[in-house]
Amino acid sequence: MDTVREIRQFNRFYTRLVGLLDEHLPDSDFTLLEGRATYELATGGKQTAADLARTLDVDKAQLSRALQTLKRRKLLKAEVDPGHAKKRLLSLTPAGRVAFTELEHGTRLRMESVLQPLGGAKRKKLVSSLRDIQAAFAANVAKPSTVVLRAPVPGDLGWVIHRQAVLYTQEYAWDWTYEALIAKILGEFAAAFDPAKEDGWIAERAGQILGSIFLMKGDASGVAKLRLLYVEPAARGSGLGRRLVDTCIARARELGYHRLTLWTNDVLTAARRIYETSGFRLAQETRHRSFGKDLLGQTWELDLLNAASGPRAAAAETR
Repeated sequence: MDTVREIRQFNRFYTRLVGLLDEHLPDSDFTLLEGRATYELATGGKQTAADLARTLDVDKAQLSRALQTLKRRKLLKAEVDPGHAKKRLLSLTPAGRVAFTELEHGTRLRMESVLQPLGGAKRKKLVSSLRDIQAAFAANVAKPSTVVLRAPVPGDLGWVIHRQAVLYTQEYAWDWTYEALIAKILGEFAAAFDPAKEDGWIAERAGQILGSIFLMKGDASGVAKLRLLYVEPAARGSGLGRRLVDTCIARARELGYHRLTLWTNDVLTAARRIYETSGFRLAQETRHRSFGKDLLGQTWELDLLNAASGPRAAAAETR
């Protein structure tokens, strides 16, 4: 068997299938490199151009041209690194985040159309084969798969509702009315989503969802809500909960909010550690009967103008 010939034949087939030779990505103005750079900034947060070049493994001059295009389109901004005055950190603007969401949606629709003729059994076989290919080439690489924080895409909100309902039934014996609550929260969030005032993150590793967190508008001007933080049991203790909360707090500051609030219940003891070490202060407690249990609800607040954030706790769940 001529392995080289087989791989080259597959490459020609695949690039045609998904349109990688097209000038722009499906239904967008992004070239492939511009789209990849936007994806890394959306999921990996602020980073230097050098870091981005290493992640993408591309020529710095080629990447520089792509970044300049994104800046001209006002999708990208650069700011001085607080920890190193000579470094410039790149991040997406609000318009860039909107463009990324649209790009991600278009890409998923394109892949769904490619996969449409395949039934469930063939899809499972395809995914298994793809993982085998990645494993074969990564066999000698010691670096573990990284966890990325990405924007929600179609199907994510339903998954988050499902997993949180299941986990809270298993861990706290809450009934199905809790599922109704989170379905209502996320349904309203999606229906009236405002990218200039709201955001959301899905934590993912190697295609597996490990957690989520959402930043939503509050009930008063300048006030935002941290909502629906959860981390899968297998990822707890890894610092993912801290990373999700840090990301949400930083984004709230970036969007100009002066106060961040959240509502939880006292049975979520790990959550209190994360909030306290992040600068949140307990503002109110109220007893209530919800989800088939007698609970003590708690409202926590963080002054974004004066308080420094820096959670040191393990992963936790917030409602």
